Amino acid sequence: MNIPLGAESAEADIGSIVSGLRESRDVLHNVRYRGPVRPPPSREDIVETVAQLTMALFPAHYGRPASNGGALTPEMIDDYVGTVLSRALPSLDDQVRRTLPFTAQDTPSEEELHGQASAITRAFAAGLPAIRGLLVSDLKAAYTGDPAATGYSEILLVYPGMTALIHYRLAHALHALGATFLARQICEIAHSQTGIDIHPAAEIGGSFFIDHGTGVVIGATAVIGERVRLYQAVTLGARSFPTDGKGALVKGRPRHPIVEDDVVIYAGATILGRITIGRGSTIGGSVWLTHSVPPNSQITQAQLRSDQRQDRQG
Repeated sequence: MNIPLGAESAEADIGSIVSGLRESRDVLHNVRYRGPVRPPPSREDIVETVAQLTMALFPAHYGRPASNGGALTPEMIDDYVGTVLSRALPSLDDQVRRTLPFTAQDTPSEEELHGQASAITRAFAAGLPAIRGLLVSDLKAAYTGDPAATGYSEILLVYPGMTALIHYRLAHALHALGATFLARQICEIAHSQTGIDIHPAAEIGGSFFIDHGTGVVIGATAVIGERVRLYQAVTLGARSFPTDGKGALVKGRPRHPIVEDDVVIYAGATILGRITIGRGSTIGGSVWLTHSVPPNSQITQAQLRSDQRQDRQG
């Protein structure tokens, strides 16, 4: 038997590497999943499941050709949506079940995981009509707010902001039902596709429009009202991160902005901290804002610089 040059030394090295990795897991670095080994969530399956759910929400736009190769007709839509959901929901149930252990406080049994995943999936499915209603309001807001939009089909199929919102609306519903790990994965898939980073825990009202979108960041505790419009590179972020007595970050505190109804925030604006942008306000491009503003404010860089000079002189 011909052994390739160096194969014996490579075999010997593998044993020492395995030992070193075990020591890293169990002794030195102590960062590992402690529960029983289960199949991890599949990104590819999650992408496909979200695509199927999107088909069910907007079958005339995202639906694939009928089984005979022909186009979908109005008479076929309900049967098509039912068929798509019959594939999507079991797949969603499987991914919910796979992801629940990563956020569980204890080690749930397989029976408990199946029961929790089934309950979450049923509740999520019942909410799909309401999710579609919100997305239609977002779609109309995009058409109304963008003079370049030629129609709803263009927005649904082309606009990255709409893609991000479809993912966010689905993920937010799952997050509220307890599938937080899966929700985060869904939003991160949209982030990688669109450059728009929305945390699934953020609260976003209807008729929301993200124009262009690249670089938009919306933090986990952000609250956004109705009919809000954001442009590219807007950040709704945290200003500071309080720590406990041991220096560890205190998690879960509200730390992102509240944006009330009918607010427009232009490109590159950075709004930080638990501040409130009052109803009907306009925030200009590249503004750095860390304090609340009353309703109907018009905030620009020039105004902020003037305010800062007056503060120093006063």
